[in-house]
Amino acid sequence: MLQKAFTFYTIILLLFLVACKDSPKNTKSSEEIVTPQKNTPKTDSISKKKELKEEKFVLTEDNAIDFFFNYNKTLKENKVKITTNHGSFTLELFNNVPYHKANFIYLTKKGYFNNTYFHRIVKNFIIQGGNADNVETSKKRREIGRYLLPPDTRKGHKHHRGVISMPSSEINNPHMLASPYEFFIVVTKPGSYHLDGNYTPFGKVIKGMDVVDIINAQPVDSGDWPVNNVIILKAEVLK
Repeated sequence: MLQKAFTFYTIILLLFLVACKDSPKNTKSSEEIVTPQKNTPKTDSISKKKELKEEKFVLTEDNAIDFFFNYNKTLKENKVKITTNHGSFTLELFNNVPYHKANFIYLTKKGYFNNTYFHRIVKNFIIQGGNADNVETSKKRREIGRYLLPPDTRKGHKHHRGVISMPSSEINNPHMLASPYEFFIVVTKPGSYHLDGNYTPFGKVIKGMDVVDIINAQPVDSGDWPVNNVIILKAEVLK
């Protein structure tokens, strides 16, 4: 009888020990279970947006000269290809006219001349480009800035056929400061030398002068505006 009781209690004890051994153990602390994942503010995405959003630089009468003086020092390129709806031609810019050269390359790299027009054509004289009566061009000018460039007429360059030069601004401009967004190309043979001293030649056509002549031959109205738009599809700096 005593042996049976001992055996019974032994079995009960063994079952209890086995039950304790097989019960699942919680390896995580209560803090790890209860506390949700920490919700940190999205500071990373905000800071990235701030980094990507550069402060807009706008050219003005006060900073343009210094800017182009320093910008010209960084330039290794001096050729620009102009593609129009009548074909393309290539310009080589003069290195000793730094402000006008730097300005033209800067505007080209900004994409300013794309989708502007040759808006004035004077037969056997010039074609003038860099403007357009569309919202896009006005917006580009506002974003780049409002400024003029000083004339640089003492470098020995003359208005030979194929030379690119910069017209002066017509607004409140007694010193014949140049309008930086526009340019003209001489088509006169051998040149239009009466322009020397008043405007700044800053480059010349080295390829595609036949395209310039085709543009100059387009029909115009009484105000020298082309009857059909002559579009600068793309201007690109060549390396």
